[in-house]
Amino acid sequence: MSGRYLKRYTGGFDDGEVPETEDKQRLRFQVELEFVQCLANPNYLNFLAQRGYFKDQAFINYLKYLLYWKEPEYARYLKYPMCLYFLDLLQYEHFRREVVSSQCTKFIDDQQILLWQHYTRRRTRLLQKQAEESTVGVQANSHPPGTANGTGNGFNCSSQTNGQGQAVQKVP
Repeated sequence: MSGRYLKRYTGGFDDGEVPETEDKQRLRFQVELEFVQCLANPNYLNFLAQRGYFKDQAFINYLKYLLYWKEPEYARYLKYPMCLYFLDLLQYEHFRREVVSSQCTKFIDDQQILLWQHYTRRRTRLLQKQAEESTVGVQANSHPPGTANGTGNGFNCSSQTNGQGQAVQKVP
């Protein structure tokens, strides 16, 4: 990390410094977005912990600074919202100490996968149910009351094509 970043979350900028240009702000946004999303990976957290980043007060301050990603105007850019949960947990020293353990990291990783599997199955069921309900609703609304199939004459006709794209009516 550059010294400029460290100043941002260890105490601010000197009065004599020039504000960031729009390009630098955009780059900082992209770098911070990518880093915050990396926090959704428990193995990456383990990597950082084993290399001592979570013992560095400047890095802990940086993690505190990154909490602004929880605000809706920034959170909408996140692909992996689980990263916000881990960003919250990283605010606690106990979690930072525990994530050093590979066994703890494996447990977190397994729980995360189980959550995703459950969520995916549940979401699939909900989407199927909605599709079935909308199909039933369309079928129910496609025939006006008092008619067999919407033709208005009470006959049970079905429309088919004759292979040449011309409609053919069949009456049983």
